[in-house]
Amino acid sequence: MSRHRKLMIGAGLSAGAALAAAGAIWNGPWSASQPALAQARPAAPPTVVVAPPVRREVIERREFAGRFEPSAAVEIRARVTGHLASIDFEDGAVVEQGQLLFTIDPRPYRTALDEARAQFASAEAQVELADLELSRAEQLVTSNAASKATLDQRRQQKKAADAARGVARAEVSRAEIDLGFTQVRAPFAGRVSNRRLDIGALVADGAMLTTLVAVDPIYFVFDMSEQDMLAYRQTAAGGGVPPLEAGGIAVELRDQTDRDWRFRGTLDFVDNRLEAGAGTIRARALISNAGGALVPGQFGRARLPFSGAYPAVMVPETALMTDQADRAVLTVGADGTVRSAKVQLGPRQEDGLRIVRSGVGPDEQVIVSGQLRARPGQKVTARTAEPPPRAAQLGVAPAN
Repeated sequence: MSRHRKLMIGAGLSAGAALAAAGAIWNGPWSASQPALAQARPAAPPTVVVAPPVRREVIERREFAGRFEPSAAVEIRARVTGHLASIDFEDGAVVEQGQLLFTIDPRPYRTALDEARAQFASAEAQVELADLELSRAEQLVTSNAASKATLDQRRQQKKAADAARGVARAEVSRAEIDLGFTQVRAPFAGRVSNRRLDIGALVADGAMLTTLVAVDPIYFVFDMSEQDMLAYRQTAAGGGVPPLEAGGIAVELRDQTDRDWRFRGTLDFVDNRLEAGAGTIRARALISNAGGALVPGQFGRARLPFSGAYPAVMVPETALMTDQADRAVLTVGADGTVRSAKVQLGPRQEDGLRIVRSGVGPDEQVIVSGQLRARPGQKVTARTAEPPPRAAQLGVAPAN
């Protein structure tokens, strides 16, 4: 046998021994543990965060967009003709009622007043003379020293003198009024605009001088839809809120940049009909604006109470899910099983909670985090939220 053939036989015997040893190992301890590993371990239930609904007393409110408007507005116009002598305010200033704004040259009107008073004095003298002549004529007629025709003439002269005195008195009043119009004063307190004319300009009767708006109090005007109006009337019929027409309904307001409802007012006007095209009714609230924080023409929002105070059940907005056309929440039972519950919702609250009218009881455990890991009918590991969502911040104890 050649040396090469001996080497081949030896390599084959070595390979066979290796295979035999591998078979012994396969059939040994490893083959015994194979069935246990072949059986897949059950997956651990997913963990979700649950919390009971929050219960507290609430008042349902609805919000409306609108605009702040002045409680009074007027165009300040000249009522006499003349040269503008002085401007007695700063553009955009807050003025008081009766404050002097403009002065039109009063000299021609003062002269006219003096002339009217002189004419009145002359008329007074004519009346006195007519009285004397009438009295003398009456005496002469009694003694037959004068005819009755002379007496009638003196009576007519007395009436003419009285009429002339009345005309003179009216001229004095007119001249006094015209002289008063040379001083243009604020008819009410408010904020004045800029002047439209400068000193020395010739002012015509009726010329625009400036504008004035009352800013304290101020109005907030908004439109209420027909559905909102009917909902409010239905609540008012049950005694939950006062009627719209009663007035004095408390209104909370804010401007476009505010998050808090820091302004307070009362509803003081509701229109007498709905706008046919828009299906809305105009309403107005009166707000104190002593600091001038609200500006006429500014947009804002108002909210009105649409219910009386009542205990409500609420869940976080984050717990709500969409089930086709319905809204639902996921709850966890005592055995750890997930259940889907369709809910009827009320209005949103400022603190991230949503009123639930039906579908969830106050003692149920609502999934507030981890909804994507849970399916109805599935077992989960429920972990209670610490603290309950929003409740600790609100100082409200969760339902027990």
